[in-house]
Amino acid sequence: MSGREASVQALLSGQAWAAFCDDLKSVGAQVLGQDIPGDELTRAEGYRYLTRLLRLSLEKHLEFGDPDYPQFYSLSHETAKIGNDNPDNVYLNCAVDGSLDYLISGNRGSVDYLSIETKAGSFAGAGDMAPTGHVEVNQLQVAANGDFELHVSGRQRAGNWLPMLPGTDSILVRQTFRDRARERPAELRIACLNPRGSSCLEPAEFSAQLGRVVPFVAGTAGLFRQWMAAFARHLNALPPNDQQMCLRAGGDPQIFYHNSRWQLGPEEALLIRFSPPQRCRAWNFQLSNHWMESLDYRYHRISVNSHAAIPGQDGSICIVVSHQPAPGPADGRFPNWLETAGHSNGGMLLRYVAADSYPPVHTRVVALADLLADRVQSP
Repeated sequence: MSGREASVQALLSGQAWAAFCDDLKSVGAQVLGQDIPGDELTRAEGYRYLTRLLRLSLEKHLEFGDPDYPQFYSLSHETAKIGNDNPDNVYLNCAVDGSLDYLISGNRGSVDYLSIETKAGSFAGAGDMAPTGHVEVNQLQVAANGDFELHVSGRQRAGNWLPMLPGTDSILVRQTFRDRARERPAELRIACLNPRGSSCLEPAEFSAQLGRVVPFVAGTAGLFRQWMAAFARHLNALPPNDQQMCLRAGGDPQIFYHNSRWQLGPEEALLIRFSPPQRCRAWNFQLSNHWMESLDYRYHRISVNSHAAIPGQDGSICIVVSHQPAPGPADGRFPNWLETAGHSNGGMLLRYVAADSYPPVHTRVVALADLLADRVQSP
C-alpha cells in the first residue's frame, strides 16, 4: 500500500481522527507536571494555553498549510501566544516550500522595525528554526509611498531578494512598534509563482496534515516548559540567554534576549535597573505567565519599551514589577511601573533590537512598603 493509499484509508476508517483525539488528550499531562506551579491560575492558564496552541496549529497545518497557495496569518496575537510573544509586535506567518518561488508585495506602513525571515522546521521538533534567510525593510528598495516587492526563492534574484534553503518551509514577519496606536502596520501579500497543484482539498494530504496538528501543540508546550524549568536557576534575575538557543526557537538574529522567571509574594516588588546601549534600535521589557504567554496587555500595563519608558537623571531605566496598581500620576517617582495582572509567578524578557552592546541588568526583590516609603536603594 502506497503512502497516499495509507493516508486515505486512515481517513476513511476514522483512524486518523481517533489518533488525533487520543494524542490531544495525552498532551494535557504537561499541565500536571511536577515542575509546574500548583496554583489554580497557572493550571487554568495551562489548559487554556493548550486550546490556544490547538487553534494555532489547526490554522498552521490545515487552513494555511498549502505552500502552493500561501496566505499570511498570525501564529501569535492577543488571544493565542507563543514563547514570550512581544506585546509591541504584530507577527505574520505563512507556509512556503524551498523548491518554489514566491513574490511578496505590499506597503511597509510606518512601523519602526520590520523583518522578514525564511525558516525551516517547527516547535514540533522537525528542524532548526534559525533563519534560512533574513532581511529588514530598511535594506530593501522601497518606493516613496512605501510600496515594495520582495522575491523569495532558493535562487538569487536581482533587486529585493530573500533567500531560502531546500528545507525552508515557512516565513515569519516581525513588525515592532514604538506606539501601536499611532503607527500603521505593513500590508503584505504573497503569491507562489510556480504552484504545482490545485487549491482544492486533497484527502490524502488532509489526513497527513491532521497528523501534524497535535505534535505542534505538544512540541511547543514541551519546549517552553523546558525553558522555564531551566530559568528557575536564576529566579528574579535577568542574565543573557544562550542566543543560539533563541535563534533555534525562531528568534530574530538582530535581537538580543534576556529571558528569565519571576516570583513575588503579595507584599513584594521586583526592581529592575539597566542602562540601555548607546546604539540600540529599540528595546522592551515584558511580563509573561508560566507558559511564556505575555500577560494580557489589552487590559494591564505589563510591558514598557524604549519609546514609552522614562529614564532617570543618569539615563538608566528603573522598572518596578508589583501586584499592586501603580501610584497615582501625582507620584512621579515610579514612571515605569508594571503590574502582574493577578499572577504570583511567570516569565519575563528584556530584548534589545540591533544594539551595539549588552549592559548588565540589575534586579532586586524588595518589600513594597519599603519601596513606597523611600527606604530602598536602587539595585
